[in-house]
Amino acid sequence: MFRIRLPLRPPPTAVAGLRTAAAQIAADGTARGGDLYDVVATRHGVRAVMGDVRGHGIAARGTAAAVLTGFRDAAPDEPDLGRLLRRLDRALARHLRTRAGHPAPGPDPAAPDDGEEFVTLVLLEISGDGTLRALDCGHPWPHRVTGTRVEPLSRSDPLPPLGLFPLPEDLPVQHPPPLLPGELLVLHTDGVEDARDSQGRFFPLRDTLARAARTRPVTPEAVVGTVLSEVRRHAAGRPTDDMALLALGTDPAPPPPEPRPGRHRPATRLERNGA
Repeated sequence: MFRIRLPLRPPPTAVAGLRTAAAQIAADGTARGGDLYDVVATRHGVRAVMGDVRGHGIAARGTAAAVLTGFRDAAPDEPDLGRLLRRLDRALARHLRTRAGHPAPGPDPAAPDDGEEFVTLVLLEISGDGTLRALDCGHPWPHRVTGTRVEPLSRSDPLPPLGLFPLPEDLPVQHPPPLLPGELLVLHTDGVEDARDSQGRFFPLRDTLARAARTRPVTPEAVVGTVLSEVRRHAAGRPTDDMALLALGTDPAPPPPEPRPGRHRPATRLERNGA
C-alpha cells in the first residue's frame, strides 16, 4: 500500500500570486526520504526546487534535509540562479564531508552499494511578469501544461547531478518562454515516470497531465490529485521508489467585462462606413 507523507515542510498553497500543490508518495520498506521540494517568495521572484537524493533511508533523509536547508537559506539572498546553485553545491559537499567524519553506527541497508551519493535537482525562478529561468542538474525537466498541450520546459541537456563533478565555470541558465495566465508547471522526481504496472510498462505521465488538463477548472491541486490517483492505479500498490510532485500555476486571465446596462456598444468600423 502507498503512504502519503508530507515533505519536511509543506509548501504554501499560494506564493506571490502563484497557486501551488505538492505531494509525496513513499514506497514500502526502506524506500523513503530521498525526495525534496520547496517554494519560496523572494525579491528576485518565486523560486522553487525539486530534487532527488540517490538512495533511501536515514542517509538520504539527512542529505535531503541539508539541501533543503541550503535552499531556504540562500534563495532569498542570492541574486541569480547560478550563485544559488553553487550555494547548494557547497552545502551538499559540506554535509557529505561532515557525515564522512561521523559515520552512523552500523550499515544503512538502503544506502547506495558503492557509497557514492549525489543529488539531482532542478531550480526555477518565476518573476512577477512570468519570466522564467531554470537550471537543471541531472533531473527530469518540468512539464509545462498549456490547455491540453504538455511539453517539457526545456529540451537542453542538463548538468551532471550535484556531488559527482565540480560545477562548470559557466552555468547554462535556461530562459524558457514566460509563464502565461492559466498555464501550469509540473515538477516531479523520476520515481513518477519510472512507476511500472504489472506488465512492466512505465507510467504515462505526459498523457496523464494532458487528461488532467481537460478538467475544469485546471488547478495545481486538481492536477496533482489526478496524477496521484492514476499512478496509484498504475502501480497497483507496488512502488519501487519514492515519488514527488510539485505544481505551480497562474490563474486564467479574467474575461472581458460585460457592457454596462443602458450603454450602447461602440459602432464597428464597417458600421461607421455604412457597410
